[in-house]
Amino acid sequence: MEQNLNQTILRTDISGMPLEWIHFQTAVKLYCAEQVAYTCGSPLLVIHGGLNARTGQQSVLEINSIIATLGSQPGLNSERYTPPLNNLAIFRRDSHTCMYCGQVFGERQLSRDHIRPLVQGGVDTWTNVVTACRTCNSLKGGRTPEQAHMPLLAVPFQPTYAEYVYLQGRHILADQMEFLSAHFPRSSRLRQRVQ
Repeated sequence: MEQNLNQTILRTDISGMPLEWIHFQTAVKLYCAEQVAYTCGSPLLVIHGGLNARTGQQSVLEINSIIATLGSQPGLNSERYTPPLNNLAIFRRDSHTCMYCGQVFGERQLSRDHIRPLVQGGVDTWTNVVTACRTCNSLKGGRTPEQAHMPLLAVPFQPTYAEYVYLQGRHILADQMEFLSAHFPRSSRLRQRVQ
């Protein structure tokens, strides 16, 4: 097994609800604190610890790509839950595509645009923000898409918690993606992207 210490591990609660991405050091702490209820996915890392003073045996810990920890997080699956808004998640939700010109850009060339501008009473919510290249955002200015004659290419949506965890991931392994997408709503717009 080739070890990649930079690969993140998907942490879930005991019911299997995806919670977050963690590094192997955090996973080791959870194992040592006896907080890991079960594991899923493929073996990812084998960590060798120190020698036991009494037995002389070295501790070995195998860490899988998905670990379920004790406890649960009530409310994450409810319809009232709103994931925190951040540019990187918005850009990933919109596939790094400007929702006005349709071109794909790197993160440095993108910005958050408010469909109904803040100066016109718009709010900073998932359903009022889209990815825009800096040029289109500047052209649109403090106007709505209709006022600027710049139609939106897609309607923005608020991700569920599982979709938000996906949007936060960087290098998602196939087994992690299969696990995550099973928690997406049937109507998820992200579902087509991951299949």
